[in-house]
Amino acid sequence: MAVPFRRTGVTKKRIRRGHIGLTAVNTGVCPNCGASVRPHHVCPSCGYYKGRKVMDVKSDQD
Repeated sequence: MAVPFRRTGVTKKRIRRGHIGLTAVNTGVCPNCGASVRPHHVCPSCGYYKGRKVMDVKSDQD
């Protein structure tokens, strides 16, 4: 079985894995209520999508 002659350094490893990482989720602003919402998704706080009410949302008081 092949075994590396020398250990791979931290810098070399991080350069190789430079494209691996977490990215922030893109968000927009809901035109109805102003909440932060993902693109092409129903607003979780008001239930509107493209100016139409598509689902009922329970309030915090229920």
